[in-house]
Amino acid sequence: MTALHLKRRHLLLATLAMISSGRATSAEPRRFLVAFANLNEEPGARIDGLGFTGAEIRRSFELASRALPLDMIYYDNGGDADKALGNARDAVSRKVDLLIEYNSDAGANAKIGRELGAAGVPVLAVNYPVPGAPLYSADHREAGRIAGQALGKFARENWSDQTVVAAILGDVSDPSPALTERIQGVTEGVKQELPELSPARLDSAGHPVRAGGVLAKFLAAQTNRKVLVATLDDATALAAKSAVEAAGRISDCVIVSQGADRSVHGGASEKKEIDPANRGSIVLGSVAYYFDRYGYEILPIALRMLRGEQVPARTSTKHVLISAKNVFVEYPPYDMN
Repeated sequence: MTALHLKRRHLLLATLAMISSGRATSAEPRRFLVAFANLNEEPGARIDGLGFTGAEIRRSFELASRALPLDMIYYDNGGDADKALGNARDAVSRKVDLLIEYNSDAGANAKIGRELGAAGVPVLAVNYPVPGAPLYSADHREAGRIAGQALGKFARENWSDQTVVAAILGDVSDPSPALTERIQGVTEGVKQELPELSPARLDSAGHPVRAGGVLAKFLAAQTNRKVLVATLDDATALAAKSAVEAAGRISDCVIVSQGADRSVHGGASEKKEIDPANRGSIVLGSVAYYFDRYGYEILPIALRMLRGEQVPARTSTKHVLISAKNVFVEYPPYDMN
């Protein structure tokens, strides 16, 4: 092979290498910088009246983002409006492509919406609206309705010849929209199955230990009656179960809860209140909110926004009653999360 032929061959190979390299580079998806400002990651803080922590929510974002072309920045709003506003401003200064805002203060959210709109930064709101931003949120009313229907159906199928009463147990005096809607949903669900039944409201002021005493007093007044108990969170459900057992009323009561956190479905080596092997449990189930999977639900919506696609004004969590029948499908007995 002549020197000229070798030179041409080397030139051709170099050109092909450059083309191949350019194609590989163009095939790589663009990466976006996304900030997530979490509601509250302080130790001991429970999110929206349920048993989940801010750390669990953040972890779901950390895991879900690994498979997406996203670089994440994390903020903790600490349940404080001023801090949430400061975090949003810092996100703008760091030139994020999008902010995912989880903050409960309406006034701060209005300011965040205005300031990020002026800066040209899109916002995706979580559970609490930000003006002008799409919203991903739990449907507390629907979740409550699922619980009420489950209780009413159980009574119709098992206690049709018995006198039945119902109670909603938890922080029933809390005026927050989440708990108000949850209570409304439970009442509607019970009435759909048992139109003549109106659930009593038993106030624990948000303290599971107190819930046991409140329920015990209620049970003492309900002799010769079957009792349906809807609790507003899982910790209260476990306290209610203990109160029922202490009162010797296991055959008279059933409980449906809200949240489906780890305290009831457990992990690989944890006690599971909702379990096919736990046939004697009076906790029929708990309505799932999937806070521990929020990253997997929310980040795909954020990515669609970043790519210029239209997204719904509101996307709601698909709530499911977690029971012994489906717990291993929804939460397998090994730690997926």
